[in-house]
Parts: sequence; structure tokens; C-alpha cells
Amino acid sequence: MQFKTNFIPPTIEPLMQHKHNVLLLGSCFTEHISKRMLQCKMQVLQNPNGILFNPISVANCLQNIIENKTYTEADLFYHLEAWHSWHIHSNYSNANKQLALQNINTAIHEAHNFIQKTDWVIITLGSAFAYWHNNLQIFVANNHRVNLNEFTKTLLDVTQITNSLQQQLDALKIINSNVQILLTISPVRHLRDGLIDNNRSKARLIEATHALCDSNNNVQYFGAYEIVIDELRDYRFYDIDFAHPNFMATEYVWQQFLATAIHASEMQLFSNLAQISIAQKHQSNNPTSQAHQQFLESNLQKCLALKAQYPHVNLQQEIQYFSTNNSA
Repeated sequence: MQFKTNFIPPTIEPLMQHKHNVLLLGSCFTEHISKRMLQCKMQVLQNPNGILFNPISVANCLQNIIENKTYTEADLFYHLEAWHSWHIHSNYSNANKQLALQNINTAIHEAHNFIQKTDWVIITLGSAFAYWHNNLQIFVANNHRVNLNEFTKTLLDVTQITNSLQQQLDALKIINSNVQILLTISPVRHLRDGLIDNNRSKARLIEATHALCDSNNNVQYFGAYEIVIDELRDYRFYDIDFAHPNFMATEYVWQQFLATAIHASEMQLFSNLAQISIAQKHQSNNPTSQAHQQFLESNLQKCLALKAQYPHVNLQQEIQYFSTNNSA
């Protein structure tokens, strides 16, 4: 007897390799996937403009990176005792104007160098709603707790979404002709928009992403949204707010991603790296015991063997950890 709808995402072609460089942009769901990639020692750069929800802001972020934009004092504004940019997440804001500029520009310049050699750009779109600043006549990525009366909440149409992203995908091809693009829709439910408007928003994002896939031979879609909404489809897979997928859900999406996007020959490497990550977090009640020393030595040898087999994998931190704590 079957109790759920099984959804098998289409296989990504070409398959992603562990040695590939991956730039991830978009909503907070991006952070979940990038965190798992980092745990598996992949070469990852995530959200150099901070978390972004709407596609216009994602497109602006891509433009900043591609053009290697340098922010100046004129690009910042002061509010609630800190300097901010309308296009950058508040994680980069600072009470010191020069430090804010330094944080923003360092992130953009690093991303500009990275994107020229990256193999994959993964973009997760969260919402088709964007906030239009009435005086400045721009869409903002973050309102930084400015009074909402200064903005007009706008539901972007499919044409706006596709045109803004397509323009930057075309520009990206010029500086990196080999890059592959993977689009996803965040399964996070924007309940503050209301259920009806949340569904309208997600529908427009889905339509736009598939239009981009149809128009570009290097753009593909991974169904993270469908996995959570249609396959898991139960509140036990959501956090206490009933909006964000919980650990079980994001782990399941990650496992589906591995099966869909990663070459089978590298699955053992991912498994070994996951085991080493778990081992490094282990805390012994008796660190000087022979059993714990054997545990450290065994994992040290695993790290050294993997490093010899996969020279591109950076295991220096793990090797140092298991070596330093090993008194044998």
C-alpha cells in the first residue's frame, strides 16, 4: 500500500562533480543546501549579497558580481544607527560607514573572481513579491526596518521575472561560457502574504523558471519545491512556524539532490566526508581513553587516505583536529 506520492526529480545533465566550484544565490533555503555542501567539503560561495527573496534582487546581485561593482558612500543610507544598502542584506550593515563599504565590496569582489571560474550557479527564488521604494523608484532587497509606508508591495509578473534574470544570464555567459545554471523554488511558505497570495507568488516563480529553462541550454530546474509540497506534504516536515521545512525535510531534499545531480561514482566520497564530519563533532566522556585514541587515529587515517585519493578536497582542518587530540 502506498501512502504518498513519489516524486523523482529529472536527472541533472551534466552531473555535478565534487571538485566543481558552486555559487549559490537566493532565499534562506539556499543556506540549507550550501551548508550541506560545505560539510561535504565542496568549493562553495554562498549569497555574497546576503539572503535574497525576490528575483529582481537576485538579478541585481548577479549584475553587481558580473560587473565587479564597487559601492561608494553614495550607495549607502543611515537608519537605526547603522549604514545600509537597499540591495544588500543587513548582515553587511555596520555602524561604521567605511566598514560597511569594506564588507560589501570585499564580498562582491570575491564573488566576481569566483564566478569567472565557477562551474555551477544555483539560484533559489523565494517570492515573486518585491518592495518598490516610492521615492527612489527602485525595487529593494531589504527594507532594513524602514517604515513600510515608503514602499509599495508588488507582485512581479512572469515577464518581469524572466527578463530580469535572462539579462544577467546572458551577461554571465560572456565572462564564463561554460557555467551551468540550476534553478530552484524555495519550499518555504510565505504565510505573511496569505495562502492565496503565497500560491500566486510561487506559481509565477515556477512559470518563470521553466521559461528560462526552455530558453537556455545551460539552465535546468531542480524540484525542491515539489519534493516538500507534493511528496512530503505533511506538517510533520515543517518547523513550529508551519512555514519553514524542518531538518528532516531539508535532509530529504539534500538526499534527493545527491541522487539527481551528483555522479554515482562520487557518492562514496560524499558518504565518507559526511562520516568524518560527524566524527569530528563527537565528544568523548573520556578523551584520554585507549578507545577514544583509537577512534581519533582511525579517522585520521581515513582523512589521509581520502586526501591522497582526492587531492582537491581540503581536509587540513580535520587532519589537524584528529592529530592534535590524538596523544597516542
